[in-house]
Order: sequence, then structure tokens, then C-alpha cells
Amino acid sequence: MQAHNEIKASARLVFWTLAWVATLALAKFGPQLLWDPPQRVASWAAVAVNLAVGVGWIVAFTRFLHALDELQRKIMQDTLAVTLGVGWVVGFSYVVANTAGLVARDVDIAALPVLMGVVFVIAFFVGKIRYR
Repeated sequence: MQAHNEIKASARLVFWTLAWVATLALAKFGPQLLWDPPQRVASWAAVAVNLAVGVGWIVAFTRFLHALDELQRKIMQDTLAVTLGVGWVVGFSYVVANTAGLVARDVDIAALPVLMGVVFVIAFFVGKIRYR
């Protein structure tokens, strides 16, 4: 029964993740590709839909965590803690360095989620190996 619940929660999480990514792409690229000239109402509607689907993704992720067994939940908790910490520390360090005039060129904000994604994957696999 536990495995069935995990698979079901995982499938829901995959669905909500793909839906969130699709609505994010719509909000990001819609103004240039779908509604040209830019229409503010359509752009705000796309952002609102993305936010609503994002809330659905958060709920699905919470349910996914509850469906995991205790060890998997512990690994995920450790992974999320490291990921949040790295994102927080690196993000604010960059802001401080940029404010102090220490950064020669601006870094695209998209680099932070990419960094956090890489850290998440590494921390997850380290946790899997650690708790083997």
C-alpha cells in the first residue's frame, strides 16, 4: 500500500510540475510569441495562472512528502535544507558583492535556480548514498 501511495503522489507531483513549467513558459514567452503587440491583460492573466498552478504544485509536493516513508522523507528534508541554504547564502552574497561594486558584470537571475537544481540533485544522491 505504501508503494502505491508513493507512486500516486509522484505521478501527481510530475503532473503539477509539468503544468507549472508550461504556465511559466506561457507567462515568459507569451508576450513575445503569442500576443504581439504585448497585451498587459493577457500577460497578467498568464502570471496569475502561473501563480495558481504554483500553489497547486506546492500542495502536490507537500502531499508527496507525506506519502514517503520516514527514511525517504529524511533524505528529502536534508536535501531541501542544503538546497535552500546554498540558494540563500549564494543569493545574498551576490547581492552584497554587487552592492559593494565587487561584481564586474551582472549575472542573470536564472542562474540561481539552475545552481539550486544542481545542488538539489547532488545533495539528493549524497543522501541516498549516506543512508544506504
